[in-house]
Amino acid sequence: MAVNRDADASRLAAESLAQDDPTGWFERLYAAAAAGAAIVPWDRDQPNPMLVEWAERRASNGAGRRALVIGCGYGQDAEYIARLGFATTAFDISSTAITEVRQRFPASAVEYVVADLLDPPAAWRDAFDLVVESITVQSMPESVRDTAITNIRRAVAPGGQLIVIAGIRAEGEQVSGPPWPLTRSQLNAFAAEEFRTVNIEANCETQRWCAEFSRSAEG
Repeated sequence: MAVNRDADASRLAAESLAQDDPTGWFERLYAAAAAGAAIVPWDRDQPNPMLVEWAERRASNGAGRRALVIGCGYGQDAEYIARLGFATTAFDISSTAITEVRQRFPASAVEYVVADLLDPPAAWRDAFDLVVESITVQSMPESVRDTAITNIRRAVAPGGQLIVIAGIRAEGEQVSGPPWPLTRSQLNAFAAEEFRTVNIEANCETQRWCAEFSRSAEG
């Protein structure tokens, strides 16, 4: 019988949202997974292929630069970014996820921390040359999405880059969620203020966006 990898996340998210708690289900999911009672559907043993493709295409060299990975989960994307030479910070709202990722990569150069995207540390503002957001925003209801996107943009240093990977949703398409994949107009929200869109790709096979934005050097 095929395993529904999304079932545990969907159930816990529904319970959390019914209590007007848009992010509490992440810790509950990771804690249940640590106890062997749930599956984290985005757990994988490789970095996101779209992130790898972007980095290889750009011949990214992180030497002397800082990076932030949003909602890092079990750390594969963060470890990959660190291997590119970036001084990498990665965070998750789930303390269980951060405990687990530190155990998985005990010799990691990544700084793994517990933090909330809806209320991030003030020291992160304008601090990172590269910010990577992969499928975190789409896991949040639209009631908090503007706050999440604003805080992601604020972490990018003047002249820095922002990479966004998210599921694709057609304009006007209704989904019960989570996740709530992004429409093109929602993706465009990352390009507000002093940001400009560098490139947006839509992978029809995986139904994923991969978008790159850059912040003006003047900030």
